[in-house]
Amino acid sequence: MMSPFVCYSVVALILVLTLKFLRQSATFKNMNIPPGPPFLPIIGNLHQLKNPLHHTLHRFSQRYGPIYSLRFASSLVVVVSSHSAVQECFTKNDVVLANRPKLLIGKYLGYDDTSVLFSPHGNHWRNLRRITTVEVLSSNRINDFTEMRKDEIMRLVQKLGLTSYKGFEKVEMKPRLAEMTFNTIMRMIAGKRYWGPDCEMEDVEEARKFRKMIVEMVKIGGANNPADFMPILKWLDFDGFHKEVRNFQKKTDAFLQGLIDELRDGKKAGDTMIGHLLSLRETQPEYYTDPLIKGLILVMLIAGTDTASITIEWALSSLLNHPEVLNKAKEEIETYIGQERLIDEPDVVKLPYLQNIISETFRLHPGAPLLVPHFSSDDCTIGGYDVPRNTMVLVNAWAIHRDPQLWSDPLSFKPERFEKEGEVNKLIPFGVGRRACPGAGLAHRTVGLTLGLLIQCFEWKRLNDEKIDMTEGIGITMPKIIPLEVLCKARHPIINKVLFEEQRLRSLASTYHEEDGPRDVASPVVGLGEGDTGVGTELLE
Repeated sequence: MMSPFVCYSVVALILVLTLKFLRQSATFKNMNIPPGPPFLPIIGNLHQLKNPLHHTLHRFSQRYGPIYSLRFASSLVVVVSSHSAVQECFTKNDVVLANRPKLLIGKYLGYDDTSVLFSPHGNHWRNLRRITTVEVLSSNRINDFTEMRKDEIMRLVQKLGLTSYKGFEKVEMKPRLAEMTFNTIMRMIAGKRYWGPDCEMEDVEEARKFRKMIVEMVKIGGANNPADFMPILKWLDFDGFHKEVRNFQKKTDAFLQGLIDELRDGKKAGDTMIGHLLSLRETQPEYYTDPLIKGLILVMLIAGTDTASITIEWALSSLLNHPEVLNKAKEEIETYIGQERLIDEPDVVKLPYLQNIISETFRLHPGAPLLVPHFSSDDCTIGGYDVPRNTMVLVNAWAIHRDPQLWSDPLSFKPERFEKEGEVNKLIPFGVGRRACPGAGLAHRTVGLTLGLLIQCFEWKRLNDEKIDMTEGIGITMPKIIPLEVLCKARHPIINKVLFEEQRLRSLASTYHEEDGPRDVASPVVGLGEGDTGVGTELLE
């Protein structure tokens, strides 16, 4: 039983919320607020928000229009599901909507809303944005890590090749893609690999725990957590969410601080993002603090791992459900690249059909279906409706990408639609305006090269005649609810001539077992080092 103090506190909070709710409702009566569904006192529409949230919001838009309003407790939320309204939001109202709402996830994952993802618009955010776009994710910096990315993608291809060189083998793609993207980002950030035979076991265990935390936080972190809008729930923490986020922050902070401390002396920093940021500290020690660096790293890990791996998984799933598209992509690669060499990053932009496949995947399965929430710093108008100050604005990119007024046959997977000039400009998978994701270039490079190599080097089939299940799971990054399992077979001319040396392949093929890992050899992965072409003679018939 609750103590009298707790009971009185709860009653007082309810009264305060009720007064706030009534005062706000009276104010809104004199404004042209967007229409929306009826709501309850105190909780507003929170009880109607079912997962996946972007589906629920889409259903509301079909009834109330492309611009409508909800109440998250006493907070006003405007949901935008129209491409034209989005353009108005982030041209005319770009500065007004450049803020972020204060959420628990921003407090704990964003170091008290000071990271580039959660920081309010202002001088601090502008400095963070400059650091991110110039010092961390500029074209030159991304180019510096080209060989690192290629190496991790090649390790994925080589492991699949060792698994499937004899014929079709069943593989689950989700963990393979997740490990590849996580290793890639961690090498860029700290020069460390966390999965694979060349890793220390303690590093592997540490990484798995951290990876699990990231996946869970991406899954539950969003803009519809009731505790963000009803302080009483944050205080009482009935579902344990507040405690969970706090614990996550402590573990994450310790992990990230360990990376910084390890590279602080400069001996191991090398050409890493942390090393570069630490070198900038020498001239601006008051700005390049540990919390700032940790905030940047965490945003990179959250935004740069799940989104890329999930996009590749969605793309492969779509190709398996549309074998004619897969064959057309394979023919394009055969025509322009052939079988004597592998696709390289510069080749991807010269393969228009592959680019169209990626664009169509971004359209149907955007990595962040609701983008990151915006928050109005002043009164503004959207589509003729009044949007008061301190309103959360959610952009339903998933719904916009499936709008029949914007796309023909919007629910079908048709890469050919992007042959029409200007169609790609309708996509908003990375956001719009000054707070658009600065990592779009890195994502395109990772997804493009990985998908191109998977198509070039392997044959792919579904496990049976049934189509791949495309049901969406819950989370910020919209994973598949059923991870992709598929039949994979190495294409022998490519695998033999390009990927493996003859003796190495024979040795590894005789000792490698998919479930138990390598036996009697040091590593199942062939690393293509400098000067190692990996070209061998014909081995398999």
